[in-house]
Parts: sequence; structure tokens; C-alpha cells
Amino acid sequence: MRGEKFGWPLSSILLGLSGTILIAVGCYFLFLRPALLPEDIRYMNLSSAELQSLGPRLSTWLTHVFRVMGGYMIATGVLALTVAVTAFRQRSAWALAGATVAGLVSIGWMTAVNFTINSEFKWVLLGFALIWAASIAVFAVEARRADTSSPAGDVR
Repeated sequence: MRGEKFGWPLSSILLGLSGTILIAVGCYFLFLRPALLPEDIRYMNLSSAELQSLGPRLSTWLTHVFRVMGGYMIATGVLALTVAVTAFRQRSAWALAGATVAGLVSIGWMTAVNFTINSEFKWVLLGFALIWAASIAVFAVEARRADTSSPAGDVR
């Protein structure tokens, strides 16, 4: 299951795409996301008076929170991209374990929470999470094929 570009395994391409997506989403949170989206206000069930009272303080606070969150998302994306072009391509079992855990607690958890709160972005996030999950599944298939094609296998 080799990708066409550079002879890279498809699993590495998918994980690299996932990392790139996380970087883009992190940039959105860091630079573009407003403190309160209409869905946030609906979820919190705030009246106009409550929103006017809390809005400015909450907005300031959430701006800081989303900047931190964006930075962590970018960092996770950069690390995923780095793993994709290094240890994932080398068939490292540790890279597989790290990518699996990182995917579950980053984009996987974010997707689950967005389904819980019935976010308007839940399906987009699910698509992102499925790309990450596909990289893990394809890695397993590639490893199985490598094990059957060589006596020693090449998963380290």
C-alpha cells in the first residue's frame, strides 16, 4: 500500500494529512475563532441580559483559552507531521502507539465532545478524525503485508 508520491506508505501520507489539518484548525483557533459562536450561546442557554452581563468578561477569558488551545493543536499537528515523515515511514511500533494515543486524545476527543454538545462542526471533525484513524488502520495493513513478504517483517 504505497502512496504515489515519494514512495511513501499511504499510512504516512494520511497521518501527515491529519497533522496538517490539525495545524490548520489550530491556526483557526489561534487567529480567527471568535470567543463565542452562536452555537456556544445556544448551548449555554443564555438570555440576552445574561449575555450582556457575562459577555465581555467571558469573551476575554475564552479568547485566551482558545489561543492556548490553538497553540496546542498546532503543536499536536506539527508532531503528527514529524512522526509521519520519520518514524511512521520507518514502521516503528512506538510511532504507531504514539499516533494512536495522540489521535484518540486530540482529534478523537474533540470530535466526541462536539457530538455531545451537538456542535455544527461535529461532522467536519468526524471527517478529520476518520483520516487519522485511517492512517492507523492502513499502518496495520501495511505492517501485516510487510510481515508476510519478508521473513523478519519490518515493524520495529
